Amino acid sequence: MRYVVMGADGQLGGRVAENMLETVDGGDLVFTSPDPSRIPADRLERWQAKGVTVAAAGYDDRTAMTDIFRTANRVWMISGVYIGLPRQLQHRNVIDAAVDAGIEHFTYTSFLGADRQGYAQYVLPDHTFTEAYLRNSGLAFNIMRNNLYLENYFVNAVRLALACGNRWVTTAGEGVGTFVAKDDSGRVGAALLSGKGEPDAAYDICGRPIGQRRICEMIVAASGIPFSYEPVDDEAFYAYLDGLGIPRSSEDDGSKSPVPWCSNDMVSNEAAIGLGQMNVASDAIERLTGRKPTDPADLVETYASVWRRPA
Repeated sequence: MRYVVMGADGQLGGRVAENMLETVDGGDLVFTSPDPSRIPADRLERWQAKGVTVAAAGYDDRTAMTDIFRTANRVWMISGVYIGLPRQLQHRNVIDAAVDAGIEHFTYTSFLGADRQGYAQYVLPDHTFTEAYLRNSGLAFNIMRNNLYLENYFVNAVRLALACGNRWVTTAGEGVGTFVAKDDSGRVGAALLSGKGEPDAAYDICGRPIGQRRICEMIVAASGIPFSYEPVDDEAFYAYLDGLGIPRSSEDDGSKSPVPWCSNDMVSNEAAIGLGQMNVASDAIERLTGRKPTDPADLVETYASVWRRPA
């Protein structure tokens, strides 16, 4: 059995790759990246020393993907970085390449809410499209619908607050979400790629419930920095993000943005938290990995470098 991990240069793809190496011989693994030069040299050397094939494969290059997939049996795919029609076309390319190559099983990384009525996040149409296309492709599959990442709040929200006079601004209000740690998601990805999922099943990948106000309080207690948690409406949140140089749309220039997202994405995600839509209970992490979801409190120290001042 041979396995492909796509986007192995990224944060989640890299975690899936490392988890696969714990249980699978390197000679049975193919790790892809649109640009393998982005993989740290020491990591690349370690992978290759274990026999891993590292290959260039961008989602626009159907031929290259088909050639790679023909050497394997199962594929794990991380969603692309673009939003809208360009991403949908890329995702179609990947699935078509898998069909062309006769892949035996395909795992797609989706987003919580892609199958639910009343969810209006900016990125959801891409995932809803991809899930439907995959279901109609004839491929055997699994889908992992990740909740928002805990790291968004222990890393990026803290950085934004530090850049704005310690103001932690959000439209999430007092909403609670079962946000997922990337380590947990990485283990789930490896489990599904390895064949631990039920046939053609989709899983909501969710952690333990917690609100942003509580996360803010935890970081205040650990850091001594007087962050102020400020629930606002959509208009005020857009203004806050505008002031940080974050573009409204994924089509706008984001070269000066402190985060790799647009504000339409951020505002709609936070609003969904406020509506209670991200507070979904699921035992999928424990069922697929044998481990309980990460305790959010454990991430305070893990990401302390974000706020800890040099001695």
